[in-house]
Amino acid sequence: MQPIFATQTVSISELKTNPSAVIKQSDGESVAILNHNKPVAYLVSTDVFERMMEAMDDMALSQTVDTRMKDGQIPIKVTLDDL
Repeated sequence: MQPIFATQTVSISELKTNPSAVIKQSDGESVAILNHNKPVAYLVSTDVFERMMEAMDDMALSQTVDTRMKDGQIPIKVTLDDL
């Protein structure tokens, strides 16, 4: 059984019938979109999506920093005022 990472679910048919109602009823919460009772997509608010994108950007930046720290070069310390 595939886990569902949302407190609300809606079928694709319901979503196609009235997408505005689904969005309004979600009240900003994530909604799992189901096809044959299996999650195929998630509907998330713009706020949640923006936070997810920022978190992914932060993780990518962290990986870049880790890679560069391992290349053997001595890091240069700077302050925010130096930037």
